[in-house]
Amino acid sequence: MAPTLYDEKPKLGDLIEIFRGSYQHWAVYVGDDFVVHLATTSEVPGAENASMMSVLSNKAVVKKEELWDVVGTNKWEINNSLDNNYKPRPAYVIVQDACNMIGLELPYCVISGNCEHFVNELRYGKAESRQVQKAGQVVFAAGAAAVVGFGLVALGRALFGGSKNENDNTQ
Repeated sequence: MAPTLYDEKPKLGDLIEIFRGSYQHWAVYVGDDFVVHLATTSEVPGAENASMMSVLSNKAVVKKEELWDVVGTNKWEINNSLDNNYKPRPAYVIVQDACNMIGLELPYCVISGNCEHFVNELRYGKAESRQVQKAGQVVFAAGAAAVVGFGLVALGRALFGGSKNENDNTQ
């Protein structure tokens, strides 16, 4: 059963972060318990990781739906954390721009044009995704660790393996 009460009622233009298992879906609050969000066809409440199929989508639709219909049984929170980095646009402008986009089919790219990019563009005028940035940092760290690991193996072979080969060749 979906929640029926707010812990904190969103204000116009607030960003809503919805936790869908291994990723977050984002929407912007436009009033009267409605949100506007960018949704691929696989983005449905309760789909959890099945909604990850959105990575294969190249198009999405801007929808206006009731907050509770979008959230489903997932946890959610108001998240305007980029307010510390950027000045939010006026709430009426955010809402007006969001509502003017309802029904539009937009290009979708999980790396450069996802639902988080969409809502941040509306609120701050900057299309940004912390999910993508964090994922990039993890990939970079894993790649750096692999390079260091291969380097250590090569160094070990050069220091210890080389002398064994030299001994084998002298017999």
